[in-house]
Amino acid sequence: MLSIGAFAQIGQVTHRMLRHWDTAGLLVPAHVDESSGYRSYDPSQLERLHRIVALRQLGFGLDDIAQILEQGIDAGRIAAMLRVRRAEVEEEHRVAAARLVDVERRLHLIESENQMSTVEIIEKPLPAVRLAAHVASVPEDEVGASVGPLFEGIEKVLGDECGALSTPIAQYELTEDGMRITAGYAYGGERREGFDLVDLPAVELAICGVHLGSMDRIRETWGAVHAEIIARGFVPSGPCRELYVRAVSEDQSDWVTELQQPVERA
Repeated sequence: MLSIGAFAQIGQVTHRMLRHWDTAGLLVPAHVDESSGYRSYDPSQLERLHRIVALRQLGFGLDDIAQILEQGIDAGRIAAMLRVRRAEVEEEHRVAAARLVDVERRLHLIESENQMSTVEIIEKPLPAVRLAAHVASVPEDEVGASVGPLFEGIEKVLGDECGALSTPIAQYELTEDGMRITAGYAYGGERREGFDLVDLPAVELAICGVHLGSMDRIRETWGAVHAEIIARGFVPSGPCRELYVRAVSEDQSDWVTELQQPVERA
């Protein structure tokens, strides 16, 4: 018999790992002393230990490993599981490679220009949302003057519903005639007269940045977002959105707006 220390040393694993695998039923000691709880292993269990370690190094979880050990080695089933794992590893590699490119680009910017971007950009999915909204198509130079009245029209209808005005969102879609604006509030209630129900679909990936302060400088922040989209190898894949996280004061000095641009790989 091998002590847990000797067994762990031969298998190049930790005592903690062996105890965890014992609890999970993957590798139960050949003998456990009743008084001390001391674990001992039979040398023949090294084969099972090596199999567990090999499967863990391939990235299989404990449930998958338990299934393989219980049902035995079936080449077809193992191949199918490995194909799934290969796809997971390929995705992990793609994400890591993209992060490395981003790190290198930021490092180059700091070292060559001694500055950092003033807008921090992140990638994230966007949830689907239903809006109580007004929709209007306006010339591009009238967008700024049009958004407020669109929201105000919804406020007149929903102002009496508690919480109905807590999440203002606008979607902007460039058309041949100008800009199509959908402005409204996230809404889970019934249809009412005075607004449209508009469903904004979930977005798998969006590039997002935060604009602080007045709307008269929001184009600069959008410029930084779009520059980052190009730098990361994406292209816009749908209408952009603005989530008005805080938009209360008249002078807009404390406004917080999240800019959201759905993207896809170029």
